[in-house]
Amino acid sequence: MAHDPAPAPFLQIQNIVKKFDDVYAVDDVSLDIQQGEIFALLGSSGCGKSTLLRMLAGFETPTAGHILLAGQDIVGLAPYERPINMMFQSYALFPHLTVWDNIAFGLKRDGMAKDAIEERVTQMLDLVQLRNYAKRKPHQLSGGQQQRVALARSLAKRPQLLLLDEPLGALDAKLRQRTQLELVDIIERVGVTCVMVTHNQEEAMTMATRIGVMSEGKILQIGKPAEIYETPNCRFVADFIGTVNMFEGTVEVDEADHVVIGSADCKHYVTHGITGTHGMQVQVAVRPEKISIQTQPVDDAEREFPAEIGYNQVQGVIAEIAYLGNLTTYHVRLQSGLLIKVTHTNAARRGSAVMTWGDTVYLWWWGSDVVVLTR
Repeated sequence: MAHDPAPAPFLQIQNIVKKFDDVYAVDDVSLDIQQGEIFALLGSSGCGKSTLLRMLAGFETPTAGHILLAGQDIVGLAPYERPINMMFQSYALFPHLTVWDNIAFGLKRDGMAKDAIEERVTQMLDLVQLRNYAKRKPHQLSGGQQQRVALARSLAKRPQLLLLDEPLGALDAKLRQRTQLELVDIIERVGVTCVMVTHNQEEAMTMATRIGVMSEGKILQIGKPAEIYETPNCRFVADFIGTVNMFEGTVEVDEADHVVIGSADCKHYVTHGITGTHGMQVQVAVRPEKISIQTQPVDDAEREFPAEIGYNQVQGVIAEIAYLGNLTTYHVRLQSGLLIKVTHTNAARRGSAVMTWGDTVYLWWWGSDVVVLTR
């Protein structure tokens, strides 16, 4: 029985290059995005993500490469000729216009009939739950409300592609968390394909279907949020997404189903193979929440997997403690001098064993929670 071919990507970025003088801002980036996706370009300042977004919008011209939207190469089209709208970090609302007029502005410029404009603006106001604010000016709105007006204006012309440049960067932390989910809900209800740029990891992990991590003009890894976090493909991605502990080590055993890596503090047993060789220098990455911390030595008899007995365990002294309410982060100094972060969930109001500064503690983790990085 023949399988239906996978749908062609809605947005295809093919070998895009952007040079400013002799500097590569975007360096040979290729990327496919499916219709209806929310795709996040994530990276630190200067990595090229905003330049790539501006090329999609038509505000920058690529030095080389192609951008195909629904099969059409749009590189030669002016911004106003592209079925694309962009929402800027500053929202760029007209301060002298009401909410209603801000949303209607682009529709009026396109010569849409008055009745049609009335219907479309009302739809957008209902979508972002701001009908009662239609007559207000932007300065009479909260930051979150301004953000929703900017989104409504961007969606009013029914673009095929929505571009978001640091969409929640102007909001405070608590409002940003709430608005993330509201924004995703609105975008999904409309069904528009979306590419967003952000340096905020939580924002990307919460909102995006897939993430592309950028550094120095290149995309280092593309994947779903869980894939990027749990199985980073290089040290930069592991270190950029969340918090990670890194051990420098050497491959001592490399079998198809497991690897043993020696490091200054312990031997690591990893429950998967790597495409490496005996003696190769690697990094061993372990997330803080994957590590168990206790005041008593690890009892190997209680280890669930006999093959891991004697591996993945270290002894150290608590150097710092950060209490965050729902979490406590312990900074543990190992005998080699390496500082390890361990995150402990405060599930109970009172812990059975109170650990404090200067205590000797024992750490251990499962081999399945270890990621080996070869670059």
